[in-house]
Amino acid sequence: MKRNYQKELEAILEKTENRGKRLFLHSCCAPCSSYVLIYLRAFFRITVFYYNPNITQQEEYRKRAAEQKRLIEALNRERDAGAADAFPIAVQEGEYNPAVFLEAAQGLEQCPEGGQRCRLCFALRLGETARKAKAQGFDCFTTTLTISPLKDAERLNAIGREMGKRYAIPFLPSDFKKKDGFRQSVLLSEKYGLYRQDYCGCVFSRAERERCRAAAETEPKNIIAERKSCNI
Repeated sequence: MKRNYQKELEAILEKTENRGKRLFLHSCCAPCSSYVLIYLRAFFRITVFYYNPNITQQEEYRKRAAEQKRLIEALNRERDAGAADAFPIAVQEGEYNPAVFLEAAQGLEQCPEGGQRCRLCFALRLGETARKAKAQGFDCFTTTLTISPLKDAERLNAIGREMGKRYAIPFLPSDFKKKDGFRQSVLLSEKYGLYRQDYCGCVFSRAERERCRAAAETEPKNIIAERKSCNI
């Protein structure tokens, strides 16, 4: 039977002894983190870990990192103004070194989006998140990645559990796209005026985006199908 990670998460959140625990939350971008932060900040003391060496263009990386910090500042201002019963949110930025991702991806350059190269990328980011969380004494860790309808929650949770065992720290299960999470993230992105990128981040997904755009211009009827294959 397929596991329901949203229900597993809800069961954890219902336990009063978990309230106020320290969560190290890997975030891929501000839009994906928006709903997740608002959802979880009433339960956990969250530190967002912005670690994404897969974003191979430095300008793109800096833009996304700045948006992540801007969102957190806005959410904390709301809290300080009494608009939310929630814990404050902290943020850490990991080392930006795209060579780490590119070296790990050698031999997988031709893999399709969502394939083995993506699995390696998830493992790279979640592994570093787990390592940092353990070293800094956090109670658990997780990632915002499961909010995307195009990301496999089963795969992400399996990788998270694997890294949790490797570094001896609990992984918080999730499928944030459930309970209308993805749609809420889109609405929150509009509310806070967040930059929403149209590709995952690496040079390979960027090339796929360009291919999709070209195909959409010549074959408009394929726009929806192309977007699904391009992580847009």
